[in-house]
Amino acid sequence: MSLRINDEAPNFTIESTQGTINFHDWVGNGWAILFSHPKDFTPVCTTELGYMAGLKSEFDKRNTKIIGLSVDPVTDHVRWSKDIEETAGHPVTYPLIGDSELKVATLYDMLPAGAGTSSQGRTAADNATVRSVFIVGPDKKIKAMLTYPMSTGRNFDEVLRIIDSCQLTAKHQVATPVNWKQGEDVIIAPAVSNEEAQKRYPGGWRSPKPYMRYVPQPR
Repeated sequence: MSLRINDEAPNFTIESTQGTINFHDWVGNGWAILFSHPKDFTPVCTTELGYMAGLKSEFDKRNTKIIGLSVDPVTDHVRWSKDIEETAGHPVTYPLIGDSELKVATLYDMLPAGAGTSSQGRTAADNATVRSVFIVGPDKKIKAMLTYPMSTGRNFDEVLRIIDSCQLTAKHQVATPVNWKQGEDVIIAPAVSNEEAQKRYPGGWRSPKPYMRYVPQPR
């Protein structure tokens, strides 16, 4: 199954380092980030999990839960978490899914259906495509997806930026321009007429082109 933005995030029930999780129930009424890894005890992923542990308070401020997944058993995750804390300086306080039967990896189209049903004997190279980030909204729909090669560490500051944009644009009819950061000007959505925009933004807007209408970020 190929997933696209605005598809419902496939639900699953699976074991994690924090017990059995039903994904949709776990997401609840907030936002969530599911980020996956091809193998435990791999160097790039170790840095990523540690950095996310340090960012957890920032995601908490945004009512966003984070959950990791690796194609290995939960028992391995517990041992790996000690290495992550030791090297990054932050304990892993978010759950890590044990996807040793490749259920979530295939459900989310990160591995082909013919990949089998066991992580045993598989290497990180076999699971190279299990390197994705899924941002899920309160409606359980996928809002954004990112996939990286194994050799490139992911930019989780960018994931925070995407969350800020998704949450803002879900509340207001605006879009965020290139390299936008929290607090900077935004663009009035094309679906909003000039007449409607005048009611919402009586102070007017900056318009370098008729179809580009910049206003301060709504609060």
